Amino acid sequence: MSDSESTLQYHIKMRSGDVGRYVLLPGDPGRVPLIASYLDNAQLVAENREHRTYTGSIEGTKVSVTSTGIGGPSTAIAVEELANLGADTFIRVGTSGMMQDFIKPGDLVVVSGAVRDEGTALHYMPMDFPAIADLDVVHCLRQACETTGVTYHVGLSHSKDSFYGEVEPDRMPISDALKHRWDAWVQARVLCSEMEAAALFVLASTLGKRAGGIMVAGGSHDGLEPLCKTAVESIRMLIDID
Repeated sequence: MSDSESTLQYHIKMRSGDVGRYVLLPGDPGRVPLIASYLDNAQLVAENREHRTYTGSIEGTKVSVTSTGIGGPSTAIAVEELANLGADTFIRVGTSGMMQDFIKPGDLVVVSGAVRDEGTALHYMPMDFPAIADLDVVHCLRQACETTGVTYHVGLSHSKDSFYGEVEPDRMPISDALKHRWDAWVQARVLCSEMEAAALFVLASTLGKRAGGIMVAGGSHDGLEPLCKTAVESIRMLIDID
């Protein structure tokens, strides 16, 4: 066991054995029990700040759910410390804003890559390094959508640092620039907007880990159950592949 595995992780408050290699990453700590309810024998393992973790299993394989909080910085902290404990497969499970007219509230978006309109990933790689999801994870997320029968789309998300910079750009001092950039992403058929995928994907690449993301469009509460079921089903498929 490495020193990092045996040491209590500073922010997530866990040690080796507390988490599985597969981890689902919601932002909201309140959604961790909901996602964990689709696992077998899931139990609360640790809770500190925005990071809440349940660990259970799928067909005997240990799987965890850890909340990241909002945005890239706290997501990177969680992933760094989870990776220290042996986790190697991460799926972001979250809500997102819709950027295309053909996407309806409650649709799911399988994120294959992300626009790097955020700052956390710059502390890992320069801006010309792409934020892309692992192909096996994307494949399993897509197949899981087919299995659960949800309406879904596959494509890019827009990862940003400011929620209100997106939803209330007119009151920002740089409103013209914000709206110009937003129009560019929409024209390029970016599907949704959220705050964590780019940091997760770049960090996973630098650590040699796998990552992907699945979002429910429009932040629909009714879409949370199919979102959670589909995310867990994708882990089941990854376990079978591995």
